[in-house]
Amino acid sequence: MSIDTAMARIAELQSVLGPQPVQAPQGTGTATFATALQGTMAATPAAATGWPPATGTGAGQAVLNAVRNEVGVTEEPPGSNDGARISQYRQATAGSGVGPWCAYFTSWAAREAGVPLGDAGQGFGRVDDVWAWAERSGKAIPTAGAQPQPGDLIVWDEHIGVVESVGADGKISTVEGNSSDSVARRTYGADGGGAIGYVRLG
Repeated sequence: MSIDTAMARIAELQSVLGPQPVQAPQGTGTATFATALQGTMAATPAAATGWPPATGTGAGQAVLNAVRNEVGVTEEPPGSNDGARISQYRQATAGSGVGPWCAYFTSWAAREAGVPLGDAGQGFGRVDDVWAWAERSGKAIPTAGAQPQPGDLIVWDEHIGVVESVGADGKISTVEGNSSDSVARRTYGADGGGAIGYVRLG
């Protein structure tokens, strides 16, 4: 199914399932709570109501949708860099083999989101290769002065994850593959725990 077809179907479902206008009771002469509430909801921007999501349906949101469902996946057995689900992450990277899998995980997430890593969408098994490609393609954002966004890849020396959120205090929450042998959430200070930069996919 194409993205355009999917978006058209979503719009159709929203029009069918969306709230219907509330009729004011006849003869009361005053607005009821229900009609006042309906008027407020109609005037409220979508970002304030939470639907559609304020982050939209761009590449970053699509990456987040993929990785959030993976939190808790673990290596089988622990310390093996392997497991049934982890082998699926590796399939997003051409020529991959069993080994550290944080870059496999982000390559898988990007492919699932429709924005595969690499000039030919081949994915990467090494963090250095992700960063080199991001620099060549204009997707790399060095840490100095950077404002990471949800869905950006966060890159350290020999490790990579996905920015899940950035707090008002600047703290960065992530979802990372191969973090203590699992897909796990982590939180860092505003410097991203010494990250070298971010990769913005869309």
